[in-house]
Amino acid sequence: MAPRTCTFHYTLKDSRGQLIDTSRGGAPMPFTEGTGQIIEGLEEALLEMAVGEKRAVIVAPERAYGLPDPTLVQRIPRAQLPVGELKVGDQFQTGPDRHAPVVTVRALEGAEVLLDANHPLAGEELHFEVELITARPATPEELPAATNLT
Repeated sequence: MAPRTCTFHYTLKDSRGQLIDTSRGGAPMPFTEGTGQIIEGLEEALLEMAVGEKRAVIVAPERAYGLPDPTLVQRIPRAQLPVGELKVGDQFQTGPDRHAPVVTVRALEGAEVLLDANHPLAGEELHFEVELITARPATPEELPAATNLT
């Protein structure tokens, strides 16, 4: 079966029921199947859905943003950071390139800062409420465009 280009609405909560994100109140989210535009576990659920169907989907960390990688957590001297005032929870990009990793400040310990380059949702079980809004065969133009995102 040829890949579809779809749109869907979603509400995302963590395992504690805290709202993380939603498309409700705005435009539905577009994606083309098989192109890696959305997390694997969510795409698998949407592949099984019909237009208009609503479903609760729980995605394990391994099928979402993965488990936290301890090698992505580093303690560095605060003086190496070109940013001003820091607080726990702050996020910033590590370089001028738009593909530079984003890090989260996990701790401020004297002259050192504990930085975490894991995705903020790594290790989280994700709870989605989704509704498939549209689905149609993807055009040849959409497939290369979807797989060459930069």
